Amino acid sequence: MALRFQNIAVALLSAGAAAVGQTIVQPGAPGAASKILPASSVKVAPPPIYQADTDFMQGMIHHHSQAVEMVDLLRKYGRSKDVKKLGERIRISQTDEIRFMQSWLRDRGKAVPMMHDMSKMDHASMAGMMDMASMPPMPGMLTPEQMKALRKARGAQFDHLFLTGMIQHHTGALTMVDDLFSSPGAGQDTQLYEFATDVDNTQTAEINIMKGLLEKEKK
Repeated sequence: MALRFQNIAVALLSAGAAAVGQTIVQPGAPGAASKILPASSVKVAPPPIYQADTDFMQGMIHHHSQAVEMVDLLRKYGRSKDVKKLGERIRISQTDEIRFMQSWLRDRGKAVPMMHDMSKMDHASMAGMMDMASMPPMPGMLTPEQMKALRKARGAQFDHLFLTGMIQHHTGALTMVDDLFSSPGAGQDTQLYEFATDVDNTQTAEINIMKGLLEKEKK
């Protein structure tokens, strides 16, 4: 996956160079000198948006929504202050990321998954939205049975199920990022690339934190 990240990053940097003032060399006719053109004279077309890009953003909203729901349960039924602190960090970051993904999709005329708290919106406000209930589960998402067990758990048992479940959940997000960059042409949009790489870095770090908290349980 690292090589795919690198290849896409190089392509984005190359496209961006023309947009920020670097010069462009235009080869001349046979026997004629080349011309040096200012970058401002060259229009760089934005990278195309592929179906894999749209699927990733729509799917990640669905994915993040379950993580936020899990943290809401943690705030009610968890015991460990360390686990709750991490959970709050996840809730804040993923709520902000959901807003970003919704905006990204809207700006490109794509359907936006409808959150549960939007169920009372009028039909005009819901135009262009899609019901997450109709979407298939994303990699790593907890099954209905796992969510049911989480809702029933309390205290230390809840903390353990939350950590193991969120590690599973985060690992699924890493799979989604890998699948995105494995799709031909996908992931070239600058905002999408930066977001996906941030998801990869952040959730990898949080997985390590959660594994540490599970080890702490054993002591």
